[in-house]
Amino acid sequence: MPKQLTALSIDSIQFPNANNALDDPEGLLAIGGDLSPERLLNAYQHAIFPWFSDGEPILWWSPAERAVIQPQQVHISKSMEKFIRQTTLTVTINHVFKDVVKACAQPRKKQSETWISPAIQAAYYQLHLRGVAHSVEVWDQDELVGGLYGVNIGGIFCGESMFHQQTNASKLAFIAFSQHFSRFQGQLIDCQMMTAHLQSLGVTANTRVAFIKQLEQYKGTPINLTCWNKQVINPRES
Repeated sequence: MPKQLTALSIDSIQFPNANNALDDPEGLLAIGGDLSPERLLNAYQHAIFPWFSDGEPILWWSPAERAVIQPQQVHISKSMEKFIRQTTLTVTINHVFKDVVKACAQPRKKQSETWISPAIQAAYYQLHLRGVAHSVEVWDQDELVGGLYGVNIGGIFCGESMFHQQTNASKLAFIAFSQHFSRFQGQLIDCQMMTAHLQSLGVTANTRVAFIKQLEQYKGTPINLTCWNKQVINPRES
């Protein structure tokens, strides 16, 4: 039976099985619904995430290939080791969530638009208020120069986006967070889709089937909530 795109009801937060995602466009699973906290959390618990341009219907995805890394496996190149030793940049958690998401929403070079629309920003801020979505910030004194944000599901952190305004700032955010998450027995970081930038940090490609198994294994094992307290994290500690 050919796979079909599922239209979601506004009255139910349930999703079709992620393995029923289309082959073309690859990973597209469903359309419609809303961005309520309940629906978003249910999506992440089933290996699904929203991705659509402003003005489009809400599109839900579960790609066949999933970019993941065990936090203790983060790769630090020799040049990054030197940078971490010498930099005066500092890294914090959950100090300015809104600002990080807004910075991630800025169009990249060679891009005319961003998928992180005002609706997406508002939806993830609601998750942040519930203690589920978190940000990592990189500072040059009082200036925000890099960071990332994502959603925590048990022992898994589902990264959404990162940005940098100085060389190595997003790498520093990812490395520092990976080490911090590992110290709190975090089991897996989901990076959704592979990029060369992520691959350089040790992120590997997994299958959807394998990722769903990991999700089932780890989503019910919450980590100590002090992991998400406002704090400074020091990549030099590891």
